[in-house]
Amino acid sequence: MSETPAQASAYQTDALIAQDIDAYLLKHQHKSLLRFITCGSVDDGKSTLIGRLLYDSKMIFEDQLAALEADSKRVGTQGQNIDFALLVDGLAAEREQGITIDVAYRFFATDKRKFIVADTPGHEQYTRNMVTGASTADLAVILIDARKGVLTQTRRHSYLASLIGIRHIVLAVNKMDLIGYDQAKYDAIVADYAKFAEGIGIAAFTPMPISGFMGDNITTKSPNMPWYPGVPLISFLETVALDATGEDEKFRLPVQWVNRPNLDFRGFSGLIASGAIKPGDAVRVLPSGKTSTVTRIVTLEGDLPQAVAGQSVTLCFADEIDCSRGDVIAAAEAPVQVADQFEATMVWMADEALVPGRPYWLKLGTQTVTATVQPPKYQVNVNTLEHMAAKTLELNAIGVVNFATDRPMPFEPYAQNRTLGGFILIDKLTNATVGAGMIHFSLRRAQNVHWQALDISRETHAGLKNQKPAVLWFTGLSGAGKSTIANLVEKKLVRMNRHTFLLDGDNVRHGLNKDLGFTQADRIENIRRVGEVAKLMTDAGLIVITAFISPFRAERQMVREMMNAGEFIEIHIDTPLADAEARDVKGLYKKARAGELKNFTGIDSPYEPPAAPEIHIDTTRMTPEQAAEMIVEMLVP
Repeated sequence: MSETPAQASAYQTDALIAQDIDAYLLKHQHKSLLRFITCGSVDDGKSTLIGRLLYDSKMIFEDQLAALEADSKRVGTQGQNIDFALLVDGLAAEREQGITIDVAYRFFATDKRKFIVADTPGHEQYTRNMVTGASTADLAVILIDARKGVLTQTRRHSYLASLIGIRHIVLAVNKMDLIGYDQAKYDAIVADYAKFAEGIGIAAFTPMPISGFMGDNITTKSPNMPWYPGVPLISFLETVALDATGEDEKFRLPVQWVNRPNLDFRGFSGLIASGAIKPGDAVRVLPSGKTSTVTRIVTLEGDLPQAVAGQSVTLCFADEIDCSRGDVIAAAEAPVQVADQFEATMVWMADEALVPGRPYWLKLGTQTVTATVQPPKYQVNVNTLEHMAAKTLELNAIGVVNFATDRPMPFEPYAQNRTLGGFILIDKLTNATVGAGMIHFSLRRAQNVHWQALDISRETHAGLKNQKPAVLWFTGLSGAGKSTIANLVEKKLVRMNRHTFLLDGDNVRHGLNKDLGFTQADRIENIRRVGEVAKLMTDAGLIVITAFISPFRAERQMVREMMNAGEFIEIHIDTPLADAEARDVKGLYKKARAGELKNFTGIDSPYEPPAAPEIHIDTTRMTPEQAAEMIVEMLVP
């Protein structure tokens, strides 16, 4: 078997290492780095291709090669031949099933360039893992099985690669050996893909016919396809022009840490997302808008005369201005935008569907805020690119949504800046990442609404009433006794000359929330509106009493976060379901059991009891009068 150029290059590298290790390290240090992913449908040969690249680049140690040969005979899929996919598929489940599940990152190098390749899963179930691998990639190798052509996952992964901003696409039509290296079939696949690529905005891509298993057009031109005019894959990867590093763009640095080791030093540390900075440059801190001048650029190796995109630095300012983690330091003459309402494309990555109106953590750059997502404007059919109506987003769905954050957030559209335009959503209860998104723009109405300062403060309102504002949030099953106990509490407080107002679940649904039903999304909106009303009432200095089932912890936490610290008092009216159903004052349980009432809490919709309420009332141990007395005593000692 003849020596390939990649192998010859590897032998030359070995010789240089043996002769002059310092020269080798210096040469290796200054090589450019290309990050790329392999993606596509199930069993298109992604892991095999990466294994072949590692093998032909001589990036496998002798003991690894021996283990690979043994594993290939034991669990491989290529008979007695080497199964290159086993170099990448490291999980036991991957080897047993012959599929990729997790994202596998591998490093290899040639004489011209260093590479980090991410082998991403092809199964639709693991699309979320593909998004993770693609988020830092410069190039995507999209594989197609020559026998099957363009499939749904081919389209999905191509669409995601385009959304994420990968500009270099290689269409690798794999397993050409299994179709007899047929040029006509190859041309038909490329034409089919080109039509789809044009529709999703992929302006150009590089097609090439390959066989990862046989090595055709991987490191050398294949004699089996003399009709192919292009270069082999490794040559393309070595020479493709990398995107600009961002040094020529406007300066942006998301603040990760306020560095204050002693009283004489205060700096702001982070990774420069784009642009360049030097001492004397004017900067603006967002969202506050405060300006100053850079006096020092501090690193572990000493001060720098200039820093550029990709460097981690600490900036010192000439003025003592407020700047903290999550803020963005930008060029003073070209600041980033600030808004709290946005349109974005969202990729949903969780088994549980998106719940419109539910608060999630949103992480963008170094800032973490609370965000609520509206029902999708539409969902994208990745096969036809049709915009379909949708009330939510299920696992792996892609849609366009509007969302709002609980405070103004510095950002840039994703098309301009990945760091300040790409975000993830995190479930507040499980801390699991549930979605990833790319901001298009802020909503104009957010810029037209400004907070009006008022002369009479909430403290003044409370002082006139000689009381501390509070929200007594009664939660529990239907029939638990919330309204009964809440009424008794209000009577006792009024006798004590306290200023109160009672918001009852049924009463509110006759007016303010009469347009809402009992779906999960409607229930969330019901609680959100009540929370906003309760907040306004506390601003007026009132003690607000609410009696709502409010079955979901996330929504009760949402209301808690609206209030000042210590003003939200969660009261769990704890009644066993059997006891609540036995009372059935309104006949609702009977209707729910008969199937006449859908989404009824405790029957076909869950109730999530408080984990740590301020007050716990066990109605099996005390009467409503005793419960009310205990609550008032705790509120007014």
